[in-house]
Amino acid sequence: MNPRPGRTGRRGGDRSRGPRGNAPALAGGLGGDQVEGRQAVRELLCSRGRAIDAVYVASDREPAPIVSEIIDLADERGVLHMVSSYEIDAMARSDVPQGVIARAEPLRIATLGELCAPVGGRAPFLVVFDGVTDPHNPGAVLRSALSAGATGAVLARHRSVHVTPVVAKAAAGAIEYLPIALVAGIPGALADLKTAGIWTVGLDADGERSVDDLAVSTEPIALVFGAEGRGLAPLTRNRCEIRARIDLLGPLASLNVSAAAAVACFAVARQRAEGS
Repeated sequence: MNPRPGRTGRRGGDRSRGPRGNAPALAGGLGGDQVEGRQAVRELLCSRGRAIDAVYVASDREPAPIVSEIIDLADERGVLHMVSSYEIDAMARSDVPQGVIARAEPLRIATLGELCAPVGGRAPFLVVFDGVTDPHNPGAVLRSALSAGATGAVLARHRSVHVTPVVAKAAAGAIEYLPIALVAGIPGALADLKTAGIWTVGLDADGERSVDDLAVSTEPIALVFGAEGRGLAPLTRNRCEIRARIDLLGPLASLNVSAAAAVACFAVARQRAEGS
């Protein structure tokens, strides 16, 4: 965890001792130790799932209800630091931190076995990232997946973006509720998921069936999303038990990964609701 700057303890405290520089996430870890953006920081505080070292709020920004809520929640936990917008911008590792940054305990890495277990009586519904490197995409996918009822996510330990501040901001708090596993390789993880009874469904423009007509949607399922541009890697594609497509009606040949994932996740959610 990052060293604690000179802390105010309460709003209106000593603002002259501002935050120090950015420290990277723990090597080999999942990340998530720096959270930026109003919605993401609010959910970090509300979820109470992780220890929080500090919450920094710009004191010279226009007031907003969500910022007032963040100030109250952070003040209640004794981690509030009122600082200047300049200090916020100096700390920020995303383009628009919205005047709010938190530093917290890194996210816990879930095991693949944990993700394969039913959650609250529901069959597992996982999302798997195969080489996705644009940090805006995993964050948006995690947000959509959680909203569609997903129960976990899988990232590769190497050659894949982890939970950077940009990912955390785009996820808008989803990282606080959706357990994430890090695996050595996606093809091997898909083999393990199959052994555990999880259907692996790769999103592929040339898939043999539509995401709107997946008979396995009500079963334990993992949707697999490929990298921007190239899609699923050949070995990953071969390891998927089913390849599913999104039927597009316009002249464009494809959607970006975050849009495609949203369509696919809610297609599974709809079929689960109809099958329950």
